[in-house]
Amino acid sequence: MSPPVPSRPWHAEIGATLRLAGPLAAANVLQMMVYAIDVVFVARLGAEPLAAASLSTALFGLIAWCFSGLTGAVAPLIAAELGSRRHAVRQIRRSVRMALWLALACAGVGMAICAQGERLMLLTGQDPHVAARAGSFLAVLMLSLPLMIAANVLRTFVSAMGRPYFATAITALSIGVNAAGNYVFVFGHFGAPALGLRGSAVSTAITALLTLLAYVAAIRGDRRLRRYHLFGRLWRPEWQRLGDLLRIGLPIAATILAEAGLFSGAAFLMGRIGEAQLAGHTVALQVAAFCFQVPFGIGQAATIRVGYHFGAGDRAGVARAGWVALATGAGFMALTASAMVLIPHPLVALYVDIANPANAAMIGFATQFMLVAAAFQLFDGIQAVAAGVLRGLQDTRVPMLIALFAYWVPGAAASIGLGLFTPLAGLGVWLGLLISLAIVAGLLLWRWSRREHLGLVTA
Repeated sequence: MSPPVPSRPWHAEIGATLRLAGPLAAANVLQMMVYAIDVVFVARLGAEPLAAASLSTALFGLIAWCFSGLTGAVAPLIAAELGSRRHAVRQIRRSVRMALWLALACAGVGMAICAQGERLMLLTGQDPHVAARAGSFLAVLMLSLPLMIAANVLRTFVSAMGRPYFATAITALSIGVNAAGNYVFVFGHFGAPALGLRGSAVSTAITALLTLLAYVAAIRGDRRLRRYHLFGRLWRPEWQRLGDLLRIGLPIAATILAEAGLFSGAAFLMGRIGEAQLAGHTVALQVAAFCFQVPFGIGQAATIRVGYHFGAGDRAGVARAGWVALATGAGFMALTASAMVLIPHPLVALYVDIANPANAAMIGFATQFMLVAAAFQLFDGIQAVAAGVLRGLQDTRVPMLIALFAYWVPGAAASIGLGLFTPLAGLGVWLGLLISLAIVAGLLLWRWSRREHLGLVTA
Protein backbone atom coordinates (compact mmCIF):
# COMPACT_ATOMS: atom_id res chain seq x y z
CA MET A 1 0.00 0.00 0.00
CA SER A 2 1.47 3.38 -1.02
CA PRO A 3 1.83 6.10 1.62
CA PRO A 4 -0.84 8.83 1.61
CA VAL A 5 -0.07 11.98 -0.33
CA PRO A 6 0.08 15.07 1.94
CA SER A 7 -2.91 17.35 1.49
CA ARG A 8 -0.58 20.36 1.34
CA PRO A 9 2.49 19.01 -0.50
CA TRP A 10 4.20 22.39 -0.88
CA HIS A 11 4.01 23.05 2.84
CA ALA A 12 5.25 19.53 3.54
CA GLU A 13 8.20 20.03 1.19
CA ILE A 14 9.10 23.37 2.72
CA GLY A 15 9.11 21.77 6.16
CA ALA A 16 11.17 18.78 5.04
CA THR A 17 13.69 21.00 3.26
CA LEU A 18 14.11 23.36 6.20
CA ARG A 19 14.47 20.49 8.68
CA LEU A 20 17.31 19.12 6.58
CA ALA A 21 18.86 22.38 5.37
CA GLY A 22 18.82 24.08 8.78
CA PRO A 23 21.29 21.73 10.52
CA LEU A 24 23.43 21.44 7.37
CA ALA A 25 23.63 25.21 6.93
CA ALA A 26 24.39 25.60 10.63
CA ALA A 27 27.16 23.02 10.33
CA ASN A 28 28.60 24.88 7.34
CA VAL A 29 28.51 28.19 9.20
CA LEU A 30 30.16 26.59 12.21
CA GLN A 31 32.81 25.09 9.93
CA MET A 32 33.58 28.57 8.66
CA MET A 33 33.98 29.64 12.27
CA VAL A 34 36.57 26.88 12.63
CA TYR A 35 38.47 28.39 9.68
CA ALA A 36 37.89 31.92 10.96
CA ILE A 37 39.60 31.01 14.22
CA ASP A 38 42.75 30.24 12.25
CA VAL A 39 42.56 33.66 10.54
CA VAL A 40 42.00 35.45 13.84
CA PHE A 41 45.04 33.87 15.49
CA VAL A 42 47.34 34.10 12.46
CA ALA A 43 46.36 37.72 11.78
CA ARG A 44 47.87 38.61 15.14
CA LEU A 45 51.24 37.32 13.96
CA GLY A 46 51.46 40.03 11.29
CA ALA A 47 50.76 40.71 7.61
CA GLU A 48 53.39 38.33 6.21
CA PRO A 49 52.20 35.24 8.16
CA LEU A 50 48.62 36.10 7.23
CA ALA A 51 49.59 36.36 3.55
CA ALA A 52 51.40 32.99 3.74
CA ALA A 53 48.43 31.38 5.48
CA SER A 54 46.05 32.90 2.91
CA LEU A 55 47.96 31.45 -0.03
CA SER A 56 48.35 28.07 1.68
CA THR A 57 44.69 27.91 2.61
CA ALA A 58 43.71 28.88 -0.93
CA LEU A 59 45.60 25.89 -2.32
CA PHE A 60 44.66 23.47 0.46
CA GLY A 61 41.03 24.55 0.45
CA LEU A 62 40.86 24.04 -3.30
CA ILE A 63 42.17 20.48 -2.94
CA ALA A 64 39.99 19.58 0.04
CA TRP A 65 36.82 21.05 -1.45
CA CYS A 66 37.42 19.42 -4.84
CA PHE A 67 37.93 15.93 -3.41
CA SER A 68 35.07 16.37 -0.92
CA GLY A 69 32.86 17.10 -3.92
CA LEU A 70 34.06 13.94 -5.64
CA THR A 71 33.34 11.72 -2.64
CA GLY A 72 30.18 13.73 -1.90
CA ALA A 73 28.63 12.09 -4.97
CA VAL A 74 27.52 9.46 -2.47
CA ALA A 75 24.70 11.83 -1.42
CA PRO A 76 22.50 11.54 -4.55
CA LEU A 77 23.18 7.80 -4.66
CA ILE A 78 22.02 7.29 -1.07
CA ALA A 79 18.98 9.54 -1.62
CA ALA A 80 17.92 7.71 -4.79
CA GLU A 81 18.38 4.33 -3.10
CA LEU A 82 16.19 5.43 -0.19
CA GLY A 83 13.57 6.81 -2.58
CA SER A 84 13.37 3.70 -4.72
CA ARG A 85 13.15 1.17 -1.85
CA ARG A 86 12.51 1.23 1.87
CA HIS A 87 15.18 -1.36 2.69
CA ALA A 88 18.41 -0.35 1.00
CA VAL A 89 20.93 -1.29 3.69
CA ARG A 90 23.26 -3.24 1.43
CA GLN A 91 23.22 -0.71 -1.40
CA ILE A 92 23.87 2.23 0.91
CA ARG A 93 26.68 0.40 2.71
CA ARG A 94 28.36 -0.32 -0.62
CA SER A 95 28.10 3.30 -1.71
CA VAL A 96 29.60 4.64 1.52
CA ARG A 97 32.37 2.03 1.53
CA MET A 98 33.48 3.01 -1.97
CA ALA A 99 33.26 6.68 -1.05
CA LEU A 100 35.71 6.01 1.80
CA TRP A 101 38.02 4.25 -0.64
CA LEU A 102 37.89 7.31 -2.87
CA ALA A 103 38.60 9.53 0.12
CA LEU A 104 41.90 7.77 0.82
CA ALA A 105 42.95 7.78 -2.82
CA CYS A 106 42.13 11.46 -3.20
CA ALA A 107 43.99 12.32 -0.02
CA GLY A 108 47.14 10.72 -1.37
CA VAL A 109 46.98 12.84 -4.50
CA GLY A 110 46.23 15.98 -2.51
CA MET A 111 49.11 15.46 -0.10
CA ALA A 112 51.52 15.03 -3.00
CA ILE A 113 50.39 18.41 -4.36
CA CYS A 114 50.71 20.10 -0.96
CA ALA A 115 54.26 18.76 -0.62
CA GLN A 116 55.18 20.96 -3.59
CA GLY A 117 53.54 24.01 -2.00
CA GLU A 118 56.55 26.34 -1.92
CA ARG A 119 57.47 25.54 -5.52
CA LEU A 120 53.91 26.22 -6.67
CA MET A 121 53.91 29.56 -4.84
CA LEU A 122 57.14 30.60 -6.55
CA LEU A 123 55.80 29.57 -9.96
CA THR A 124 52.89 32.00 -9.49
CA GLY A 125 55.27 34.87 -8.76
CA GLN A 126 54.81 35.13 -4.99
CA ASP A 127 57.36 36.74 -2.71
CA PRO A 128 60.07 34.14 -1.84
CA HIS A 129 59.78 34.78 1.92
CA VAL A 130 56.00 34.36 1.83
CA ALA A 131 56.34 31.26 -0.38
CA ALA A 132 58.79 29.65 2.05
CA ARG A 133 56.48 30.20 5.01
CA ALA A 134 53.51 28.93 3.01
CA GLY A 135 55.38 25.75 2.06
CA SER A 136 56.31 25.09 5.69
CA PHE A 137 52.68 25.64 6.73
CA LEU A 138 51.38 23.25 4.05
CA ALA A 139 53.82 20.52 5.09
CA VAL A 140 51.95 20.22 8.38
CA LEU A 141 48.48 21.15 7.16
CA MET A 142 48.40 18.35 4.57
CA LEU A 143 48.33 15.75 7.35
CA SER A 144 44.71 16.70 8.02
CA LEU A 145 43.59 16.06 4.42
CA PRO A 146 42.69 12.33 4.61
CA LEU A 147 40.91 12.92 7.90
CA MET A 148 38.85 15.79 6.49
CA ILE A 149 37.75 13.99 3.33
CA ALA A 150 36.80 10.79 5.19
CA ALA A 151 34.87 12.83 7.77
CA ASN A 152 33.00 14.54 4.93
CA VAL A 153 31.87 11.14 3.61
CA LEU A 154 30.49 10.21 7.02
CA ARG A 155 28.87 13.62 7.37
CA THR A 156 27.13 13.08 4.02
CA PHE A 157 25.91 9.68 5.16
CA VAL A 158 24.40 10.86 8.45
CA SER A 159 22.76 13.83 6.71
CA ALA A 160 21.20 11.73 3.94
CA MET A 161 19.95 9.30 6.57
CA GLY A 162 18.01 12.03 8.36
CA ARG A 163 20.55 12.82 11.09
CA PRO A 164 21.93 16.21 9.95
CA TYR A 165 22.06 17.46 13.53
CA PHE A 166 25.04 15.16 14.09
CA ALA A 167 26.97 17.34 11.64
CA THR A 168 25.94 20.48 13.51
CA ALA A 169 26.90 19.15 16.93
CA ILE A 170 30.24 17.71 15.83
CA THR A 171 31.22 20.87 13.98
CA ALA A 172 30.31 22.96 17.02
CA LEU A 173 32.62 20.84 19.16
CA SER A 174 35.42 21.26 16.62
CA ILE A 175 35.29 25.05 17.10
CA GLY A 176 36.35 24.68 20.71
CA VAL A 177 39.03 22.15 19.83
CA ASN A 178 40.53 24.36 17.12
CA ALA A 179 40.41 27.49 19.28
CA ALA A 180 42.18 25.69 22.11
CA GLY A 181 44.72 24.22 19.70
CA ASN A 182 45.54 27.60 18.18
CA TYR A 183 45.85 29.17 21.63
CA VAL A 184 48.23 26.47 22.79
CA PHE A 185 50.41 25.89 19.71
CA VAL A 186 50.51 29.30 17.99
CA PHE A 187 51.58 31.27 21.06
CA GLY A 188 52.99 28.47 23.22
CA HIS A 189 50.70 28.28 26.23
CA PHE A 190 50.53 25.53 28.87
CA GLY A 191 54.15 24.56 28.30
CA ALA A 192 53.76 23.89 24.57
CA PRO A 193 56.31 25.36 22.14
CA ALA A 194 55.33 28.60 20.39
CA LEU A 195 55.13 27.30 16.81
CA GLY A 196 53.65 30.43 15.29
CA LEU A 197 52.14 29.80 11.86
CA ARG A 198 52.91 26.07 11.94
CA GLY A 199 51.07 25.84 15.25
CA SER A 200 47.83 26.75 13.50
CA ALA A 201 48.37 23.85 11.08
CA VAL A 202 49.00 21.48 14.01
CA SER A 203 45.72 22.61 15.56
CA THR A 204 43.87 21.97 12.28
CA ALA A 205 45.24 18.42 12.06
CA ILE A 206 44.23 17.62 15.65
CA THR A 207 40.76 19.05 15.04
CA ALA A 208 40.33 16.96 11.86
CA LEU A 209 41.28 13.75 13.70
CA LEU A 210 38.84 14.35 16.55
CA THR A 211 36.10 15.28 14.06
CA LEU A 212 36.49 11.98 12.20
CA LEU A 213 36.46 10.00 15.45
CA ALA A 214 33.32 11.86 16.54
CA TYR A 215 31.46 10.82 13.37
CA VAL A 216 32.51 7.20 13.86
CA ALA A 217 31.25 7.31 17.45
CA ALA A 218 27.96 8.95 16.43
CA ILE A 219 27.28 6.33 13.75
CA ARG A 220 28.10 3.46 16.09
CA GLY A 221 25.96 4.96 18.84
CA ASP A 222 22.80 5.56 16.76
CA ARG A 223 20.46 2.60 16.46
CA ARG A 224 19.31 3.37 12.92
CA LEU A 225 22.77 4.15 11.56
CA ARG A 226 24.48 1.26 13.33
CA ARG A 227 22.44 -1.29 11.40
CA TYR A 228 24.23 -0.32 8.16
CA HIS A 229 27.54 -1.73 9.51
CA LEU A 230 29.55 0.82 7.52
CA PHE A 231 32.89 -0.21 8.94
CA GLY A 232 32.57 -3.93 8.33
CA ARG A 233 34.51 -5.46 5.43
CA LEU A 234 35.95 -2.14 4.38
CA TRP A 235 38.48 -3.99 2.22
CA ARG A 236 35.80 -5.48 -0.04
CA PRO A 237 35.56 -3.75 -3.45
CA GLU A 238 32.32 -2.86 -5.21
CA TRP A 239 33.57 -1.85 -8.62
CA GLN A 240 30.21 -0.98 -10.16
CA ARG A 241 29.37 1.30 -7.24
CA LEU A 242 32.81 2.88 -7.46
CA GLY A 243 32.12 3.51 -11.13
CA ASP A 244 28.81 5.20 -10.26
CA LEU A 245 30.59 7.47 -7.79
CA LEU A 246 33.20 8.43 -10.37
CA ARG A 247 30.57 9.01 -13.05
CA ILE A 248 28.68 11.45 -10.85
CA GLY A 249 31.54 12.72 -8.74
CA LEU A 250 34.23 13.56 -11.27
CA PRO A 251 32.11 16.28 -12.92
CA ILE A 252 31.26 17.63 -9.45
CA ALA A 253 34.96 17.77 -8.61
CA ALA A 254 35.70 19.49 -11.91
CA THR A 255 32.93 22.01 -11.26
CA ILE A 256 34.34 22.79 -7.83
CA LEU A 257 37.83 22.98 -9.33
CA ALA A 258 36.59 25.52 -11.86
CA GLU A 259 34.88 27.70 -9.26
CA ALA A 260 37.28 27.33 -6.35
CA GLY A 261 40.21 27.48 -8.74
CA LEU A 262 39.14 30.93 -9.87
CA PHE A 263 38.55 32.14 -6.33
CA SER A 264 41.82 30.64 -5.11
CA GLY A 265 43.56 32.05 -8.15
CA ALA A 266 42.22 35.46 -7.17
CA ALA A 267 44.36 35.24 -4.03
CA PHE A 268 47.44 34.69 -6.17
CA LEU A 269 46.49 37.66 -8.35
CA MET A 270 46.13 39.75 -5.21
CA GLY A 271 49.55 38.58 -4.10
CA ARG A 272 51.03 40.05 -7.28
CA ILE A 273 49.15 43.32 -6.79
CA GLY A 274 50.18 43.95 -3.19
CA GLU A 275 50.32 42.53 0.33
CA ALA A 276 47.70 44.91 1.73
CA GLN A 277 45.26 44.10 -1.07
CA LEU A 278 45.83 40.38 -0.50
CA ALA A 279 45.12 40.78 3.22
CA GLY A 280 41.98 42.84 2.50
CA HIS A 281 40.89 40.28 -0.07
CA THR A 282 41.30 37.50 2.50
CA VAL A 283 39.12 39.25 5.06
CA ALA A 284 36.41 40.22 2.55
CA LEU A 285 36.35 36.73 1.09
CA GLN A 286 36.01 35.27 4.57
CA VAL A 287 32.88 37.37 5.13
CA ALA A 288 31.43 36.39 1.74
CA ALA A 289 32.30 32.73 2.26
CA PHE A 290 30.70 32.79 5.70
CA CYS A 291 27.42 33.99 4.18
CA PHE A 292 27.71 31.46 1.35
CA GLN A 293 27.56 28.53 3.77
CA VAL A 294 23.78 28.86 4.20
CA PRO A 295 22.81 28.48 0.51
CA PHE A 296 25.52 25.85 0.24
CA GLY A 297 23.74 23.92 3.00
CA ILE A 298 20.41 24.47 1.25
CA GLY A 299 21.98 23.08 -1.92
CA GLN A 300 23.19 20.01 -0.03
CA ALA A 301 19.69 19.48 1.33
CA ALA A 302 18.24 19.99 -2.14
CA THR A 303 20.48 17.25 -3.54
CA ILE A 304 19.06 14.83 -0.97
CA ARG A 305 15.42 15.94 -1.32
CA VAL A 306 15.46 16.03 -5.13
CA GLY A 307 17.40 12.75 -5.22
CA TYR A 308 14.83 11.08 -2.99
CA HIS A 309 11.93 12.10 -5.27
CA PHE A 310 14.00 11.22 -8.34
CA GLY A 311 14.61 7.71 -7.02
CA ALA A 312 10.88 7.36 -6.25
CA GLY A 313 9.95 8.51 -9.77
CA ASP A 314 7.94 11.46 -8.40
CA ARG A 315 8.31 14.28 -10.94
CA ALA A 316 6.02 16.65 -9.06
CA GLY A 317 8.06 16.04 -5.91
CA VAL A 318 11.26 16.79 -7.81
CA ALA A 319 9.83 20.14 -8.94
CA ARG A 320 8.63 21.10 -5.47
CA ALA A 321 11.92 20.22 -3.81
CA GLY A 322 13.94 22.18 -6.36
CA TRP A 323 11.90 25.37 -6.39
CA VAL A 324 11.55 25.46 -2.60
CA ALA A 325 15.33 25.22 -2.24
CA LEU A 326 16.02 27.87 -4.88
CA ALA A 327 13.60 30.37 -3.35
CA THR A 328 15.00 29.81 0.13
CA GLY A 329 18.60 30.26 -0.98
CA ALA A 330 17.93 33.40 -3.00
CA GLY A 331 15.95 34.98 -0.18
CA PHE A 332 18.69 34.44 2.37
CA MET A 333 21.42 35.84 0.13
CA ALA A 334 19.38 38.99 -0.47
CA LEU A 335 19.56 39.59 3.28
CA THR A 336 23.33 39.06 3.48
CA ALA A 337 23.92 41.38 0.54
CA SER A 338 22.05 44.13 2.38
CA ALA A 339 24.21 43.58 5.48
CA MET A 340 27.43 43.93 3.47
CA VAL A 341 26.28 47.29 2.11
CA LEU A 342 24.87 48.69 5.33
CA ILE A 343 27.32 47.47 7.99
CA PRO A 344 30.67 46.58 6.34
CA HIS A 345 32.93 47.80 9.16
CA PRO A 346 31.33 45.69 11.93
CA LEU A 347 31.67 42.65 9.68
CA VAL A 348 35.35 43.34 9.06
CA ALA A 349 35.87 43.90 12.80
CA LEU A 350 34.96 40.26 13.39
CA TYR A 351 38.31 39.32 11.83
CA VAL A 352 40.76 42.18 12.43
CA ASP A 353 41.31 45.04 14.87
CA ILE A 354 39.86 48.04 13.02
CA ALA A 355 41.23 50.44 15.68
CA ASN A 356 44.84 49.51 14.88
CA PRO A 357 46.34 52.08 12.47
CA ALA A 358 48.58 49.38 11.00
CA ASN A 359 45.47 47.68 9.59
CA ALA A 360 44.07 50.80 7.90
CA ALA A 361 45.05 49.83 4.34
CA MET A 362 43.83 46.27 4.80
CA ILE A 363 40.49 47.46 6.16
CA GLY A 364 40.04 49.98 3.35
CA PHE A 365 40.50 47.33 0.69
CA ALA A 366 38.32 44.83 2.57
CA THR A 367 35.33 47.18 2.76
CA GLN A 368 35.78 48.14 -0.90
CA PHE A 369 35.78 44.52 -2.01
CA MET A 370 32.73 43.76 0.13
CA LEU A 371 30.62 46.17 -1.93
CA VAL A 372 31.26 43.96 -4.95
CA ALA A 373 30.68 40.85 -2.83
CA ALA A 374 27.28 42.22 -1.91
CA ALA A 375 26.42 42.45 -5.59
CA PHE A 376 27.27 38.82 -6.32
CA GLN A 377 25.67 37.35 -3.18
CA LEU A 378 22.38 36.68 -4.96
CA PHE A 379 24.07 35.04 -7.96
CA ASP A 380 26.29 32.98 -5.69
CA GLY A 381 23.31 31.67 -3.74
CA ILE A 382 21.35 30.77 -6.86
CA GLN A 383 24.23 28.92 -8.51
CA ALA A 384 24.99 26.95 -5.35
CA VAL A 385 21.42 25.75 -4.92
CA ALA A 386 20.88 25.20 -8.65
CA ALA A 387 23.95 22.98 -8.76
CA GLY A 388 22.55 21.07 -5.77
CA VAL A 389 19.14 20.41 -7.32
CA LEU A 390 20.72 19.24 -10.57
CA ARG A 391 23.00 16.88 -8.64
CA GLY A 392 19.87 15.40 -7.11
CA LEU A 393 18.93 14.41 -10.66
CA GLN A 394 22.48 13.01 -11.04
CA ASP A 395 23.01 15.66 -13.71
CA THR A 396 26.61 16.77 -13.28
CA ARG A 397 28.35 16.68 -16.68
CA VAL A 398 26.69 19.68 -18.34
CA PRO A 399 26.84 21.81 -15.16
CA MET A 400 30.55 21.03 -15.15
CA LEU A 401 30.91 22.36 -18.71
CA ILE A 402 28.95 25.48 -17.75
CA ALA A 403 31.26 26.09 -14.81
CA LEU A 404 34.44 25.50 -16.81
CA PHE A 405 33.33 27.98 -19.44
CA ALA A 406 31.94 30.73 -17.20
CA TYR A 407 34.68 30.74 -14.58
CA TRP A 408 37.66 30.32 -16.85
CA VAL A 409 36.71 32.21 -20.01
CA PRO A 410 34.81 35.41 -19.15
CA GLY A 411 35.51 35.18 -15.40
CA ALA A 412 39.26 34.61 -15.44
CA ALA A 413 39.76 36.94 -18.41
CA ALA A 414 37.96 39.77 -16.63
CA SER A 415 39.78 39.20 -13.33
CA ILE A 416 43.21 39.11 -14.94
CA GLY A 417 42.55 41.93 -17.38
CA LEU A 418 40.89 44.31 -14.94
CA GLY A 419 43.14 43.35 -12.03
CA LEU A 420 46.58 43.47 -13.62
CA PHE A 421 46.15 45.81 -16.59
CA THR A 422 43.83 48.57 -15.35
CA PRO A 423 43.92 51.00 -12.39
CA LEU A 424 41.09 49.00 -10.79
CA ALA A 425 43.68 46.52 -9.47
CA GLY A 426 42.09 44.40 -6.71
CA LEU A 427 38.62 45.77 -7.39
CA GLY A 428 38.95 44.55 -10.97
CA VAL A 429 39.68 41.04 -9.74
CA TRP A 430 36.45 41.09 -7.76
CA LEU A 431 34.47 42.38 -10.73
CA GLY A 432 35.70 39.37 -12.69
CA LEU A 433 34.37 37.08 -9.95
CA LEU A 434 31.00 38.83 -10.16
CA ILE A 435 30.77 38.33 -13.92
CA SER A 436 31.50 34.60 -13.70
CA LEU A 437 28.95 33.97 -10.93
CA ALA A 438 26.20 35.80 -12.81
CA ILE A 439 26.76 33.67 -15.92
CA VAL A 440 26.86 30.37 -14.03
CA ALA A 441 23.73 31.20 -12.04
CA GLY A 442 21.77 32.13 -15.16
CA LEU A 443 22.75 29.01 -17.13
CA LEU A 444 22.16 26.55 -14.28
CA LEU A 445 18.78 28.09 -13.50
CA TRP A 446 17.84 27.82 -17.17
CA ARG A 447 18.85 24.13 -17.22
CA TRP A 448 16.79 23.37 -14.12
CA SER A 449 13.73 25.12 -15.54
CA ARG A 450 14.07 23.04 -18.75
CA ARG A 451 14.65 19.73 -16.97
CA GLU A 452 11.55 18.05 -18.44
CA HIS A 453 12.38 19.02 -22.01
CA LEU A 454 15.99 17.91 -21.54
CA GLY A 455 14.94 14.52 -20.19
CA LEU A 456 16.69 14.99 -16.84
CA VAL A 457 13.86 13.62 -14.70
CA THR A 458 13.70 10.27 -16.47
CA ALA A 459 14.94 7.71 -13.92
